[in-house]
Amino acid sequence: MSGRVSIWAASLMLLAMTTLATAQSHRPDTIMRYGFESAAAGPFSDEEAARFLAQATFGPTLEDIAHLRAIGYGAWLDEQFAQPVATQIPYLDWVNTIPDNNVTDDTRLEIWTINALGTPDPSRGMARPSDQLRQRMAFALSEIFVVSSKNGTLLYQPWALASWYDMLAQDAFGTYRTLLEDVTLHPAMGIYLTHLGNQKANPTLNIRPDENYAREVMQLFSVGLVQLNPDGTPALAGGQPQPTYGQATVRGLAAVLTGWIWNNAGCGPGSYVCCTASTYTYCGPYNDYDRPVWRLPMQPIEAFHDNTHPKQLLDYPGVALPNGVLAPGGNAQAELAAALDNLANHPNVGPFIALRLIQRFVTSNPTPAYVQRVATVFANNGSGVRGDLKATLRAILLDPEARFGHWTNAQRFGKLREPLLRNTHLWRAMNAITPSGRPVTLTPYPGIEDWYGQGPLRSPSVFNFFRPDYRAHGEIDALGLRSPEFQILSDTYAVATANRLFSVSFCWYRTGGAYDGSCWADNYQGNRTLYLELGRDAALADSDPGALLDRYNLLFMSGQMSPFMRQTLLTRLNAISGSHRARLRIQHALYLIINSPEYVVQK
Repeated sequence: MSGRVSIWAASLMLLAMTTLATAQSHRPDTIMRYGFESAAAGPFSDEEAARFLAQATFGPTLEDIAHLRAIGYGAWLDEQFAQPVATQIPYLDWVNTIPDNNVTDDTRLEIWTINALGTPDPSRGMARPSDQLRQRMAFALSEIFVVSSKNGTLLYQPWALASWYDMLAQDAFGTYRTLLEDVTLHPAMGIYLTHLGNQKANPTLNIRPDENYAREVMQLFSVGLVQLNPDGTPALAGGQPQPTYGQATVRGLAAVLTGWIWNNAGCGPGSYVCCTASTYTYCGPYNDYDRPVWRLPMQPIEAFHDNTHPKQLLDYPGVALPNGVLAPGGNAQAELAAALDNLANHPNVGPFIALRLIQRFVTSNPTPAYVQRVATVFANNGSGVRGDLKATLRAILLDPEARFGHWTNAQRFGKLREPLLRNTHLWRAMNAITPSGRPVTLTPYPGIEDWYGQGPLRSPSVFNFFRPDYRAHGEIDALGLRSPEFQILSDTYAVATANRLFSVSFCWYRTGGAYDGSCWADNYQGNRTLYLELGRDAALADSDPGALLDRYNLLFMSGQMSPFMRQTLLTRLNAISGSHRARLRIQHALYLIINSPEYVVQK
């Protein structure tokens, strides 16, 4: 009898679990996963693999899901860390050799697209870039360490911005300290935040060191405005947040940054004027013929560096400089090294960078415990190395909150997908390709920012497209939650992005190798447009729309589509008939999914 009762009880429990799972909206059944396996184990399903790839890449593909399932999270990360760096400058150099081709900032977006999507690169014999994680990290870093073509000078210097992005990609898995120095000495940053050509104070000539970069490197790139606890929350005194630095520190760091100018290693005949003590103000490249100097770090000219005054830098417990003051007498290179060490070793840097990277990859509102776990790895990678970005990124992606937060903290977990990443997700999931290998799809007239409100290295200001602490008005603000990406979700961009994704879904496609579809042929070059591959899914769409939705639920929503949404979409697809029903079912499914609230909020 007891055996029958046990069987009956087990059957009843199974029925209850099945009923509960059917009634759920987004949450999968957690009983058999969380708590029994480490976050780094697995993935144990295609859905878990797809969700990880949605965080770590520009969008999962069926092939990538299968590969991740076969080797596991740890091996996949090791594999990605070892991939060669896909860079941009060689592509610009290659295009420059093609007759009647001008290299512009739109050319830079071509190679950004190739590297982000992993499509064949014609400048490399149609080889496919394979460093998805590195490219995704470079994009995240570009939204923290911002330079932009919105600067009037940089708009006309595509090699400068390509060099900047290549630097971010090359430093993506190095140390924060190396990255900070490369950021500081890159001429694109020197132009953008105006410390290139910075001169020591001369009251007679009314010259004072430019404070722009000194201010922003602290506020936006390293320590932030207020003292932080190890978990990223403000460290209060008397119930009030405490400032990290004051105007004296801004002046001190600005004085350190005097004397840096274009690198003479690129000096030669033509319009480039060599940097000397007498031509300091006027040296530098004037046009694209001088593009090599854009990829060389700035060099110091001691005559214009302030080495006679003490400089107030950051003062904090354990600071290497007595009271945070840099004594006079050092040369420009030594003083810069001491100042960057002073910045990089501040206790704020770990939680400050951890929060921003977590927001870019995983969730807008990580718990303080999540931030602290990542900041702890930033402080020490386990081998005594501080600021190891590879270890930091591994900690972000394999943290229990990253892997299970949509179950354990469902009401606060997730992020609005950036509109640009919604587009790359669609292209990658549908194996988009362009016949010539040179995609112009990111830069049609009237321009990518007019569709999405963002474009790679096209931020309207040094504060990025959106602030990390932005709170959308209404319920989000009332709950005290951050929602960075909502800052560009205006009425205009909400409609424009949907319109743009309609074009991508319905206008350019291929089946069986044949390219078809052209909505506005006068604005596009057909052999340079990215076409979605629909042939793979045509038979499924024709015979079994439900199975098609299951495939897209995996690729786009990591298996999190609610039963209500699936049934609504299935009803729509079954209503489509006629000779082109397979293609139209695919296109309707894609467009409706990528514009749905359930998809747009990444969980």
